[in-house]
Amino acid sequence: MTDSLIRALVEAIHSTPTQAVLYFSGGASQVLGWLAAVPGASNTVLEVIVPYSRMSMIQLLGKVPVQFTSKETAEDMALVAYNRALKLSKPGSPVVGVGFTGSLATSRPKLGDHRFYLSTRTSNRLWASSVTLSKGLRNREQEERVSSQILLKAIAEACKVPNSITFDSDLTEGEVPDESELHFDEDQELEQLIQGKICFKIFPFSSGTQTSNGDRKVILSGSFNPLHDGHLKLLEVAMSLCSGGYPCFELSAINADKPPLTVSQIKDRVKQFEKAGKTVIISNQPYFYKKAQLFPGSAFVIGADTAARLINFLSLSLSLSLSLSLSLQPKYYCGSYENMIETLVGCKRTGCTFLVGGRNMDGVFKVLEDFKIPDELKDMFISIPIDKFRMDISSTEIRKGLECK
Repeated sequence: MTDSLIRALVEAIHSTPTQAVLYFSGGASQVLGWLAAVPGASNTVLEVIVPYSRMSMIQLLGKVPVQFTSKETAEDMALVAYNRALKLSKPGSPVVGVGFTGSLATSRPKLGDHRFYLSTRTSNRLWASSVTLSKGLRNREQEERVSSQILLKAIAEACKVPNSITFDSDLTEGEVPDESELHFDEDQELEQLIQGKICFKIFPFSSGTQTSNGDRKVILSGSFNPLHDGHLKLLEVAMSLCSGGYPCFELSAINADKPPLTVSQIKDRVKQFEKAGKTVIISNQPYFYKKAQLFPGSAFVIGADTAARLINFLSLSLSLSLSLSLSLQPKYYCGSYENMIETLVGCKRTGCTFLVGGRNMDGVFKVLEDFKIPDELKDMFISIPIDKFRMDISSTEIRKGLECK
């Protein structure tokens, strides 16, 4: 494959909207140089990691591979890369995770085959390939080039580059790639999310709503059973108070106190956002400190009742005054005030903030100023003025009304 064809293929990859995270070890090292040498690499490449040592690979995968150079390990690398790409990509952008592991020629003769395995993972496809090279036919540099060519072609296919660009690798007739491919429908993808295999799925129903600072998300989390005007208005007002970002709703399939949502329940709730033309993210993280890790730098839009649960306030007396004297009962922090502070300071380090709208709590309308926020956390919480947002509406009351009909 000539350098001009390689450049043409890289240009085609960069022209697609797909963003990629690449993890490779033991070969294909020229791919990064090819991708980075052509203008537009920042459109495609989100992150590249070379887990060359044993411990590096173990830490990347979170386990000890059965075999470090294998199809299974390449697929595991691709899945980890895919989840990382979801976290790093622009909201709604298609992403691909790429994994490569090889055992190529070295400075000493090898008893085993010279071989490599590669895999790509997208939202609906897991592809893998293995190649055994003719031993002694090439030196290390030549094997690096061949493996890099095959990996570049796989990236192009995952990015849906048109087949108009001719690709001719330097493999011999006897070096036939052994390929496999799995496709996932939406139900299977949501099942993988519930099982924790993928971290979230975005349904980008919005159009024309992203503003400056577009990598940042402005997120309203909830159960949305059902989605109502109060949710829509609260996010709209929050966007007017932010300096830009991508507005979206977030629904966790996993609940801290209830069974997980079923696939059919998730799809029913997603339909509400499709009808409203609003982007929704389905995640598997019920706790905000985990959401902060999943969406670093985001502004989370919450009600005063959620803020109370987040800090875990328990009122001494709801009727004392508007500025309540509160004690802490850190239910979600193993009964420890220190754990609560440490956990929420961890959220703060991710660059996340909380925009707090007023909410009717036990018949009394509460705003952020009614709570005593610990000094270490005060700059994390921003009050949404009552003159900009007040809607005494709740999903629970709506459901009760529907049940009575």
